[in-house]
Amino acid sequence: MKKRVALVTGASRGIGKAIADQLRVNGVEVIIPTHAEMDLESNESIDKYIESLSMTVDILVNNAGINPIASFQNISENDFANTLQINLIAPMRITRALIQGMINQRYGRIVNISSIWSLVSKPGRITYSVSKNGLNGFTRALAVEVAQYNILVNAVAPGFVNTDLTKLNNSPKDIETIINKIPLGRLAEPEEVANYVGFLCSDLNSYITGQCLVLDGGFSCM
Repeated sequence: MKKRVALVTGASRGIGKAIADQLRVNGVEVIIPTHAEMDLESNESIDKYIESLSMTVDILVNNAGINPIASFQNISENDFANTLQINLIAPMRITRALIQGMINQRYGRIVNISSIWSLVSKPGRITYSVSKNGLNGFTRALAVEVAQYNILVNAVAPGFVNTDLTKLNNSPKDIETIINKIPLGRLAEPEEVANYVGFLCSDLNSYITGQCLVLDGGFSCM
């Protein structure tokens, strides 16, 4: 079997880096565009980068995202537009640019990194929740459309993960409170999320498509 090629966005740290590392362990060649190479705020930059690729991408992981926290009345126009652009429009645009190659070879694996906040929410997360809900809808709709080409499309919705972003958005006291609300009693590790993504991107996954897998330690069950 030929060596698979994956493109992973937002893979410089955290969940994205763990996913890239896991794919490499699985024998996949991983492409990680830097911000300078592909600015997700710019559709022109996205198109230019994808056009520069000289190989067919077999696996796509749309991981990059932002989460500016503000009440609905106070979120800035810039944050509102950028959250939807980076979390929803950019993944759709990247996928559209790469999917013809997957169709031609009748093989593809696409995983969109969603969030627990696409299923439940809390104050200050309106724009983020909207963007991730949209990503879930995109996942389901695309899965139905491209299933005939042996392209499997899924989303993974992590809960609280032990990353720099979680620590940036929550104080140590907040994190302690969060842990007390998680039935498993701890945050997820990035590698745990990467394990599931790695499976969905592999040939071991031959029948799961159109799903949003929740990895939250039971948080959303409470």
